[in-house]
Amino acid sequence: MTKTKLFSAMVVAGACAFGTQAAFAYGAGDFFARAGVAKTDVDTGYADSDTGAYLGLGYMFHDKLGVELSSMTETKVHAEGGTFKQVPVNLMAQYYPLGGMDSRVQPYAGVGVNYTTFSSESGVGSVDDSWGATGELGVDLNVTQNFGFNAFAQYTDVSADISGGRDIDLDPVTVGAGAMLRF
Repeated sequence: MTKTKLFSAMVVAGACAFGTQAAFAYGAGDFFARAGVAKTDVDTGYADSDTGAYLGLGYMFHDKLGVELSSMTETKVHAEGGTFKQVPVNLMAQYYPLGGMDSRVQPYAGVGVNYTTFSSESGVGSVDDSWGATGELGVDLNVTQNFGFNAFAQYTDVSADISGGRDIDLDPVTVGAGAMLRF
């Protein structure tokens, strides 16, 4: 009888352990939010305020596929004898190779479109808003079923069209880290 109780206790403990791990699985219908700090380095190397906050909101429409809308605080750029500020907004389709699996580590890759708005132009004339492609690699490290940490690296194709026919390819690389909530 002692062996039966021990075996039963082991089965219950094992079921609890695997049940807890399954709670970390990403699945269709999950919403998530990411917030943290990001650092941007533009090709021209003229970025002034290159570190700021970022925020992303997303939805998993399949265990392995999701979509995220994200942005970062403005970055001040010195170029062409003047200054201007840029604010990027990204819409990404993301692939999670371990989605639907019971893994605390969830890497992902994303591709999408970027819209960058420019403001506070000084000494450069008018700068037209930019559309471009963006790509991202990241990882979510789940601590609990609904909370985790996030890190990412992102490349974006941004071209600043300045009045008078001038063009600056900013092409920022952004790296960031923060917290992630899933609900």
